[in-house]
Amino acid sequence: MVASWIGILLLGFFGGQVVRRLRGPALVGMVLVGIALGPQVGNVLHPGVLAAADGLRTIAVMVILMRAGLGLDRDKLQQQGSVALRLGVLPALGEALVVAIAAVVLFQFDWATGLLLGCVVGAESPAVIVPGMLRLKSLGWGVGKGIPDAILTGSGLSDVLLLLVFSLMLAYLSQGATAGLSLPGGVTLSGAALLPVQVVVQIGGGVAVGWLAAYGLEMLLTRQNWTQTVTQDTLVAAGVALALVTIAAQVPVFSGYLAVMATGFFLIERDAPLARRLRGGFAALWTIAEIVLFVLLGASIHLDRLGAVLGPGLLLLAVGTLVGRSLGWALATWGSNWTLKERLFLLPGNSAKATVQAAIGAIPLAQGIAGGETILAIAALSILVTAPLGAWAIPTFAPKLLERGEVDPTKVAIARPIKILAAVDTSALAPRVLAHAADQARRSEGEVLVLHVVQPDTNAAIAALRQHVSQHLADVHHRWITREGAIPETILHTAKAEDVDEIILGKRGHRPLTEVWLGSVSQAVLTASSIPVRVVEATPGAVPQSAPRPA
Repeated sequence: MVASWIGILLLGFFGGQVVRRLRGPALVGMVLVGIALGPQVGNVLHPGVLAAADGLRTIAVMVILMRAGLGLDRDKLQQQGSVALRLGVLPALGEALVVAIAAVVLFQFDWATGLLLGCVVGAESPAVIVPGMLRLKSLGWGVGKGIPDAILTGSGLSDVLLLLVFSLMLAYLSQGATAGLSLPGGVTLSGAALLPVQVVVQIGGGVAVGWLAAYGLEMLLTRQNWTQTVTQDTLVAAGVALALVTIAAQVPVFSGYLAVMATGFFLIERDAPLARRLRGGFAALWTIAEIVLFVLLGASIHLDRLGAVLGPGLLLLAVGTLVGRSLGWALATWGSNWTLKERLFLLPGNSAKATVQAAIGAIPLAQGIAGGETILAIAALSILVTAPLGAWAIPTFAPKLLERGEVDPTKVAIARPIKILAAVDTSALAPRVLAHAADQARRSEGEVLVLHVVQPDTNAAIAALRQHVSQHLADVHHRWITREGAIPETILHTAKAEDVDEIILGKRGHRPLTEVWLGSVSQAVLTASSIPVRVVEATPGAVPQSAPRPA
């Protein structure tokens, strides 16, 4: 079993990186590695790993849904709230109904079995959509109108709805007329009559339980101080989130997945610093969970069953997306302030299938439902076709169809590494500037650009400065840059050319920053810079002063 995990983690990682270097989505490489290692090709994975696949997928989905909740923005959801709710209902139902009709025609399914297949195919993949939307938020694409937030929320709600309908259809096909609820007085409610009640109860219960979980995490991790590190915070939060999913599976009075998303969302409102720490912790967890999820997805695909349904299956997927889902998108965004291009973005941004299909695609076959083998084959086909397309299309089409707005760093982790420009000379102040730059870089996993504007310095002074750089930045990514010219102008020009996020430089003397002499380097940079500037005082006990970005 240990050898199987080595293969999953290492081969899955490098398989993803090979495809990434070929400018494709990394998950394609991970799925291909899973196919190669799985029972269909190599058959080298330990049976215990394959037996645990469902539980491991549940953990991975929990991680990605918590990330989704921690990345939501209440203001944007209020701005596009009705659109988000409609996106959670109309596209999924539209695709499920059209797929059901197509299944009746193409595979001679009865209506109930067709709708069962529609629920499997219509569900969206949080494993593809959530990372894609969070990355768009971190880069600013569509954030002005809250488009990524609307897609994130709608995706979560649609999966809850389709999983409920799937359960109803499965019970109906397994139990026939006995499916339903018997009430006192001889009254029996059918599964169809119970569905609206189940939807309301599951959604309302999920939101309520998520609020309680967020309150409990705030009490444990912030007020009671049971943890001391981000790793411990993440461990406790992940345990609580996984418990919600597990309890919901045993006591289906609320949606466990929706409760996890709601927990992250309410944590932002209750304790923003805690939410920020957890955002980084769950992002790190996803690095591992993503590999496990998609490698095991590939290992679960039955290649031998794809041949018989390849042509009709592709037609069914195309009709479901281009007719049913597109009609739902049009109705969901009707009357909104979305432009035509922004509506068109829903095609690449909201169509990927993977996680839910892998989780429920084999259930009809396992329960002996007629047509279960075909349902499993089409579920596998939808993963192979739409997951890679979605992972590629989201970053490709966002710059073409969405407008770029200002990023809110309090709501989502920044995707690109932070760059810090440390402007130093050969004076005794340089080590303090480098120390502050190194501290900032360690906190943000950023890079330091050490800028030295060439002056009439001795070789010994330059060598001493280079030694200080090596000493203070030994464990930080850094680059040494030398330039010639006037010092303030050179600092500003380099900062702009390198697209840095912050400038750190020193100020000699002991006067307050507001009383610094006119014409000094620090005053000139502070006055002219549109980038945040941190000034390090020469006094050993002084606190570095920061200047806000000019309006």
